[in-house]
Amino acid sequence: MRATLFLSLLVSALAQTTPAGWKLVKDSKGVCQIAVPPDWEPLPETTGAAVFQDVTTAIAVVTSQAGQVFKPLPEALQKLFGIRKDKLFENTARRIFYQDKISKRSEDANAYSASVPGKSGTCSCHVVVLPSVPDETAKKIALSLGPVPE
Repeated sequence: MRATLFLSLLVSALAQTTPAGWKLVKDSKGVCQIAVPPDWEPLPETTGAAVFQDVTTAIAVVTSQAGQVFKPLPEALQKLFGIRKDKLFENTARRIFYQDKISKRSEDANAYSASVPGKSGTCSCHVVVLPSVPDETAKKIALSLGPVPE
């Protein structure tokens, strides 16, 4: 119980802070955003994406879904999406965060998805990285997801 509470607080703290020097990347509508490390390059402004080295090494994409009501994933959808219970890090009214692809070899990517409530819909992001990119970096990017402040 204490470990769960601590992890929950840790995840909340990570999501609320953008590391110094990180770049903000906004979705194509300018409604949602993520933060990426300084050595990542945002793609042209309207794409809502950034890459590390090239798109085959690491890519992070942020999108907005206007009018989509945010709610936790029901168990049936978790099964349909093939989300392993140990890789569903958060599934609450504040955030959905999970690892949806796990690399088995060095040339296979890891992928993380996150969604949060937006101003008038839902904000989502997907981060795909080769194992050469630290998982913690990918997780920090996903946890930085949020609506663009007014």
